[in-house]
Amino acid sequence: MSAEKKIKELGNSSVELTLTITAADIEAAYKELLATYGKKAQIKGFRTGKAPLSVLEGKFGQAIREESTFNTLEKTVQAAVAEIEDQFKPLPYSTPVLQNEESLLPFKPDTDITFSVVYDVIPAFELPAYKGLTVEAPKVEVTDDLVNKEIEQLRDQNALVREKDGTVANGDVVTVDYTELDADKNEIENTARKDFTFTVGSGYNFYKIDEDIIGMAKDEEKIFEKTYPADYDLPDYAGKTIALKATVKNVKTRELPELDDEFAQDVKEEYKTVADLVKATREKLEEHLKTHLDETKLSALTDKILETVDIPVPASMIRIEVEQNWNKFVRQSGLNEEQVLKFLQFQNQTKESVMDEWKEPAAKSLKVQLLLDKIKEAENFQIDDKELAEAEAEQLKDITDEAQKTYYRDMILDDLKFRKVGPFLLENNTFIEGEPLTYDQFIQGAHATHAH
Repeated sequence: MSAEKKIKELGNSSVELTLTITAADIEAAYKELLATYGKKAQIKGFRTGKAPLSVLEGKFGQAIREESTFNTLEKTVQAAVAEIEDQFKPLPYSTPVLQNEESLLPFKPDTDITFSVVYDVIPAFELPAYKGLTVEAPKVEVTDDLVNKEIEQLRDQNALVREKDGTVANGDVVTVDYTELDADKNEIENTARKDFTFTVGSGYNFYKIDEDIIGMAKDEEKIFEKTYPADYDLPDYAGKTIALKATVKNVKTRELPELDDEFAQDVKEEYKTVADLVKATREKLEEHLKTHLDETKLSALTDKILETVDIPVPASMIRIEVEQNWNKFVRQSGLNEEQVLKFLQFQNQTKESVMDEWKEPAAKSLKVQLLLDKIKEAENFQIDDKELAEAEAEQLKDITDEAQKTYYRDMILDDLKFRKVGPFLLENNTFIEGEPLTYDQFIQGAHATHAH
């Protein structure tokens, strides 16, 4: 079966494929399906499969013609798609949609049919300049203060917790009982919590009572009011004042270890002195900083390149990207989808409203991926045989089927090439220092951008 075909490029990376099927092909498919039904048709007055085809056609001919013709249309599209150039093949998740179906019906015998389907294709665009550009990036340094702060955190993590005789102070570990009270100072049902332990000053408690219990002693009881701002995270408490009764059950203090060679050795055996710990801490922070700086530089560079090219991302690509982001969001929440939807409802949001907010960043992310992939193809990066063999050995160690291995080898090779794009762009463009930022400012900003 063959068909005349014509391809028309539409906007936003979609195409219209128009096909013409000859009457001879349509009639051959109709007669074949008619004969198939004839072998098993049960028609009154005839044994199963023995009714003349003319009788079957008289009763069910139009329905069979419609079924066979739609089947023929579908097969014709599949055959045409298999033959056309790669740039006009549909994306895996973009199903060709029949246009103006009502104008084709009813199907007439001995008549050619011309019809069109529309689907999305991989975006086509000319690769703009991507080398020799100049881009600004933040100026960030690993300072001595930052190294000292990191080491203080190590000391804090290795602190000893001991019973304390005095009153509660910031940084102490306390165990408390608490409950809400009504206007008559009676306990409100289902608000009591027993033996709750937290570090004062951390804010890791439901009612944020850190400052309220400072100065209290073990076994002391205190009633106090808490007023929450109108924009408080929990709607049930936003803008309200409540009464709380808290009892301190236990107070412990945290004793930090001395910063000496023994402490350095406790952190890691290969550290023999405090100097070793300081050196390793600085190197770790600098490596962490370089990773994030490279990501920021690459992001700024791709933003600049994208200003010079239009990459028409089709709606189906964005839809799939957003759906994948939603599934990831649900997994990372630790809740099931129903629970996530209820949580969003409390915030006057819906799955649809959240996904709508994600469409624009999803489109940008896809443009970056398409851009980097095109650069990968243009540069034709070569992969060392040893590097490829090591990657295959690691990633295919649990796969025994040879056909699967062959399939994944191509993916591994493509991935190794793709990983070379970022370093290549960093090496072949100039980055000048811009606004100075502290390490914490920069890392927090980088995390916020990544999360968004």
